[in-house]
Amino acid sequence: MFFSRALCDITATVLGCAFLLYSGLTGQWQWLRKPWVLAATVLCALSLISSLHMQNIGAIAQAACLPRLFLITAATESWVLTRNNRRVLLGSVFLLLALWLISQCWEQYFTGTNLIGAPAWHDGSLTGPFIKPRAGFTFLMLFFPGIMPVVLYALKRRNRIAKLGGVALLLLSVLTMVLIGQRMSTVLMMFGLFLTALMVRQFRWPFVGVILGMIASLISLPVVSPPTYAKLVIKFSDQLQHFSSSDYGQLFKKATIMILNHPILGLGMDGFRHFCHLNLQSNAPALVGLAPLESPAPLGCNIHPHNYYLQIATTAGLPGLFAFCALVFFWLHAGWQRLNPIQHPRQAMLLVMCCTVLWPITSTSAFFTFPTAGWIFLFAGWLLAESKANANAPETVNVCSTPEKQT
Repeated sequence: MFFSRALCDITATVLGCAFLLYSGLTGQWQWLRKPWVLAATVLCALSLISSLHMQNIGAIAQAACLPRLFLITAATESWVLTRNNRRVLLGSVFLLLALWLISQCWEQYFTGTNLIGAPAWHDGSLTGPFIKPRAGFTFLMLFFPGIMPVVLYALKRRNRIAKLGGVALLLLSVLTMVLIGQRMSTVLMMFGLFLTALMVRQFRWPFVGVILGMIASLISLPVVSPPTYAKLVIKFSDQLQHFSSSDYGQLFKKATIMILNHPILGLGMDGFRHFCHLNLQSNAPALVGLAPLESPAPLGCNIHPHNYYLQIATTAGLPGLFAFCALVFFWLHAGWQRLNPIQHPRQAMLLVMCCTVLWPITSTSAFFTFPTAGWIFLFAGWLLAESKANANAPETVNVCSTPEKQT
């Protein structure tokens, strides 16, 4: 998922097939009775029915292969990450990848190129170890599972040097994200840190420091990196002020028209890409006193609507959207069980990661393609595995409490 979309896709397929083989050989099919598996099954069935209704061979093939994505979550929860040493190893891999990405971003900032000789993108975005500007989203995926558990562990230590080291790593990560210059990734990182501050009392003052550091870095951007300031501040604020006429606003409008025109079955897999080139309109808003929606052909056309929930609704209709929302609820509800951010920071950060990456009001990549799907379904399975392990762990004894008198 870090370097290769093709290898990510191949690995996910092999993992799903191996997990089904393992379940068949051992007879362990209990995972099929989990509530989230039922919601995933409904979503896959509705996507297939919608694709069959549109009579598109390519869409039918994609819908038939859709269950392999959910097998990533099932395999990581019930097979791959059942042991703590494997979860610790995976967290260490995330940490090392995050530190590698940070080092490459700063090398590119100071020297002009990264280790492979690739310069920053033409709009000023740092690409880190990559050629194209995808460092922001990748760093966001690595930050909460890889770096934040280390930061929280350092903050709960009584050693002042450890605390300062944790705060320094946190500020370095935030400053790196700002210099990368990708707007939505920066916003989602701050949103995740806000959720962390709500859950972890010891993190609230460091979060205030992060806010102050963010403000200082934004103020200094015109001097430190003028292209990043133009993209991260000027262009972003302009898009928010004129969102309805922006590219993303047009995408959301066209997707909304498609959903209103096909609320039950949707348009099948890749339905948005197949029909966005048409002139679309809907009179449905007039039923509640709103103006009808219209979108000319040249506007709002792309391979996907840049929002997970709109993409799923255009694919499988409102019933499919409801099934997906139920799926997300089951994931987050299971991750919330026995949550103790102090004793189990990794579970807390995976919950924050899932809340952040599945936040509905945002611009996103395509939901059904790699590496995006790989990150999301891995995080869900990892969160479920952590939650199950911590729920089965014995209660932690408070050695400072007064023992009860024996009678």
